[in-house]
Amino acid sequence: MTYSNVKEIEDLIKIISKLPGLGPKSAKRIVLKLIKNREELIKPLTNTLAQVYKNVVRCKICGNLKSINTNCICSSNKYEQICVVENIADMWVIESSGIYKGHYHILGGTLPSFESKSTGNGLLIESLVNRVKKNSVKEVILATSASIEGETTSHYISDCLKNIKVKITRLAKGVPVGGEIEFLDDGTLFSAFKNRSPITSD
Repeated sequence: MTYSNVKEIEDLIKIISKLPGLGPKSAKRIVLKLIKNREELIKPLTNTLAQVYKNVVRCKICGNLKSINTNCICSSNKYEQICVVENIADMWVIESSGIYKGHYHILGGTLPSFESKSTGNGLLIESLVNRVKKNSVKEVILATSASIEGETTSHYISDCLKNIKVKITRLAKGVPVGGEIEFLDDGTLFSAFKNRSPITSD
């Protein structure tokens, strides 16, 4: 009997192959590694995943990940800048580059370019507006991707903030058309942040 005949292993391979950047072959190699090192890998991995599932949630205010046992970073002292990104992966890329040192707001996606945007489509846009008001934020940096959906989201947020006294800037066009923040190199990100431009409402 081979590993591929064991249902539990087949199920695990299917789950792992759904992860970004992994296919069936990579998933099989990972599963075999786990099985061969069950005490060193499977046991702690199982415990850690259980803890993450139980204790890690998405903050309803800023969209970041937080432990249910602690306050989110967005509840800390007053801050003057908020960088708005589509997802957590974008935030991690910007953070690791060291270009921006400040608070973030993770929308949870983008607005579709062809649907009604009156409700914000489940994105954390209303909470962004509330954060700007509550903290007297001086600048909102829109770091959405340079795709149609990213531009649509950027314009919608600008419109939501137009009656608030806050500077709204957009990353410079160092971000290629259609480019996603998550896959940009540090040089491109640095240029985009340094040369960000104000957004004015029509």
